[in-house]
Amino acid sequence: MSAAAAVDVDARALLRRMFDAAIASAQPSVCVPPHLPDPASLKPGGRLIVIGAGKASAAMARAVEDDWQGPLSGLVVTRYGYAQPCRHIEIVEAAHPVPDAAGEAAARRMLSMLEGLTPDDLVLCLISGGGSALLPLPAPGLTLADKQDINRALLKSGATISEMNCVRRHLSAIKGGRLAAACAPAHVLSLLISDVPGDQFVDIASGPTVPDASTCADALEVLRRYQIPIPPAALAWLEQGLGESIKPGDARLARCETRLIATPQMALEAAARVAREAGVTPVILGDALEGEARELGTVLAGIARQVRQHGQPAPAPCVLLSGGESTVTVKGSGRGGRNVECLLAMALSLQACPGVYALAGDTDGVDGLEDIAGALITPDTLQRASQARLNARACLADNDAHRFFETLGDSVITGPTLTNVNDFRAVLVT
Repeated sequence: MSAAAAVDVDARALLRRMFDAAIASAQPSVCVPPHLPDPASLKPGGRLIVIGAGKASAAMARAVEDDWQGPLSGLVVTRYGYAQPCRHIEIVEAAHPVPDAAGEAAARRMLSMLEGLTPDDLVLCLISGGGSALLPLPAPGLTLADKQDINRALLKSGATISEMNCVRRHLSAIKGGRLAAACAPAHVLSLLISDVPGDQFVDIASGPTVPDASTCADALEVLRRYQIPIPPAALAWLEQGLGESIKPGDARLARCETRLIATPQMALEAAARVAREAGVTPVILGDALEGEARELGTVLAGIARQVRQHGQPAPAPCVLLSGGESTVTVKGSGRGGRNVECLLAMALSLQACPGVYALAGDTDGVDGLEDIAGALITPDTLQRASQARLNARACLADNDAHRFFETLGDSVITGPTLTNVNDFRAVLVT
């Protein structure tokens, strides 16, 4: 093997080890048990009811069952393919990112099982990214089809996750604090795995157990700004202010406690430790980078060139780590995904800059609508694409980055990771 080929192999392997470490840091088996209450603290006659939703919720439920010493029951909803075997907590699978009837039915059942709780009961709510789509119970007078249409349009619009979740909260019968309100007067402990920039509680799965200060007017403004078609029933609901969420100070949430147990920053720090062990300086650029994916890719390429040319913000070898959630305004008809779109734009901007490698992927194992976590780029990505008769610029214009990297054999496939702390990006400069 040539020296250049050896560097390529080592760089790819290091990037993948960092990605795997980021995912491992957010595994429910690691982060759930330290935050569980003492079973002895449950009052005599009190029950432990476990509910939740998200891509990590089934694995979180499994972690609860493995650690909790005492009776419990419950229901959680996760993405198709993400179920875990549980003895006492029912696991329901539903669709993500566009919700389906299975998620709607599960959300309705979840609310029903919370009826008649007492002050002695404890509700343990397990929330992770993806919970918005997996708990799609429409507000009164709205239909699942209404929510599906709005969701599809939002996903293509370029709206941020915070903007999308503002809309979701105000068209829901369960989000925006309503799930916690239904638990009153029981004590509610919510354990959150964050997949959103800034780790705002209200944006994780659209905040089913936390208060929300945003309004119907805010949701309507988002829909109008992105020119989202609004079904008549949804428009009337928002214009009349009928969908107001549970606000701060509401007495029904007085006995609610919320804890962040895994975050994008924790995942980046885990990757940084792997880099240091390999003799590479980690530079964490931020855990909440947002914006159009292709523009973010161009910016990251510029920082990588700064490292090569000026040794800033750190001399090579170093790795630029970042998290957050970029967006894609879909104009083409290809097989896209925000992480691979970011990478393809980065490769085009780098133009075969020597010594620069990068990996970008979603820590849940799904980038866009594909069961592909992300991809890798190397200094010869564009050269290999040309040899394979791939037009990189045309693929970017058509939002077709998954096909681009799949053809090159550079897709990163993890399978279901059973967690979700959002996007992970590592730019290695050797």
